[in-house]
Amino acid sequence: QVQLVESGGGLVQAGGSLRLSCAASGGAFTSYSMGWFRQAPEKEREFVAAISWSGSSVYYVDSVKGRYTISRDNAKNTVYLQMNSLKPEDTAVYYCAAMVKRLYSYSQRRSYDYWGQGTQVTVSS
Repeated sequence: QVQLVESGGGLVQAGGSLRLSCAASGGAFTSYSMGWFRQAPEKEREFVAAISWSGSSVYYVDSVKGRYTISRDNAKNTVYLQMNSLKPEDTAVYYCAAMVKRLYSYSQRRSYDYWGQGTQVTVSS
């Protein structure tokens, strides 16, 4: 019922920037908290950032604080992840996710009900 489509990934040199977008359709986007996760090869999917339904609260994993910014435009049903000062260790497939109702913490995968297909981010040294 809810579809999420990520875009904006690609290849960038260390120190560069990328802006990821996640477009939602088929649900009540304005009532959902939204999150970004990433998964590197042979690693578990890890929490990156989250934003509340109103945009008034944001959360980040320590490794991206000061470099990444999550935002949303409810009029466009879209959430963004601005990534600056990229490092090779940021290389991963990035996924957006939608939380219909908060039952667990924002950083847990099980908190989210819908997931996008992912977009590849590769940072070269």
